[in-house]
Amino acid sequence: MSSKYGVVSRLKKKKITEVIASGKRMDGRSLEDYRDIQLRTGVLEKSEGSAEVFLGKTRVLVGVKVGTGTPFEDTPDKGVLMCNAEFSPIAHPSFEPGPPDENAIELARVVDRGLRSAEILDFEKLCLIPGKVVYMVHVDVHVLNYDGNLIDSSALAAIAALKTTKHKVYKVKDGEIELTDKKVELTVRKEPIAVTMLKIGNSLVVDPSADEEDIMDTRLTITVDEEGNICTIQKTGSEGLTQEELKIMMKMASDKSEMMRKKLSETK
Repeated sequence: MSSKYGVVSRLKKKKITEVIASGKRMDGRSLEDYRDIQLRTGVLEKSEGSAEVFLGKTRVLVGVKVGTGTPFEDTPDKGVLMCNAEFSPIAHPSFEPGPPDENAIELARVVDRGLRSAEILDFEKLCLIPGKVVYMVHVDVHVLNYDGNLIDSSALAAIAALKTTKHKVYKVKDGEIELTDKKVELTVRKEPIAVTMLKIGNSLVVDPSADEEDIMDTRLTITVDEEGNICTIQKTGSEGLTQEELKIMMKMASDKSEMMRKKLSETK
C-alpha cells in the first residue's frame, strides 16, 4: 500500500476496495448507479440566473451574473464566460476560509472547460464593440455541502442556471454602449453533461462519494453533449487506464449523460 495513506485511510481503502470488488458499494449502490439528483432553478433573486443541485448529500448552488468588460486579446470579437468556485467552510471539516485553494481552482477549471469546449453559448453574439466591449458571463459555484462528486453536480447546476438566465441588453450608439430597459434570455446552444468515474483497485465506479474519492486510484471526468460528442476529458491520479477501461468509461459517460439531461429537461 502506498505510504501516502495513514493507518485509518489504509483500513478505509481496504474495506471500500473489497466491497466494490464484490460489485456493490458502501452505500448499497451498484457500481454504475448515481445517487438521487434533485435540481431547482430560480433560487437566487439578485442573480440573472441560478440553480441548486443536490446529489445525494452533496449540495451545490450556482449563480450567473452578466455584465460588460474587455474581451480576451486572442478573441476580440467574442464574449467571455468565466467560472469561479468557492468552498464554504461549513460544507466539510477540511474546508477552510480564505482564497480558493487548488481544489476550488480545479473544480472551476473543469466546469469552465466543459462549458466552453462545447460552445454552450454563441460567443460572437455576445460582442458589443470588437476588441473593446463584450458581454461577460460569470458562473459562480458555491459548495454548500460536500459528500463527493462536485464536478458533476456543479456542471449540471451551471447549465441549469445558464438556461434560466435573463440579462439586461446594451446597445451601441456613436461608438459607446448604453444600457436599455430590455431584458433577454441567454441562448444556451448545448448541454454538455459531465460524468465522473473512479478507478478503485480493478473496478470502475460512477458518481463517487467523498470516501471513494478519498481512496481513489484514478478519476476521469468525461463531458458529453446531447449529440453524443465528447467535449472534454479530465484525468486526475497517477494510475493509468487501459484501452478497454477507457472504452467502458466512455460508454458509461454517454449513458449517464442522457439520464442527467432528462433530469435537466424536467426542471422548470
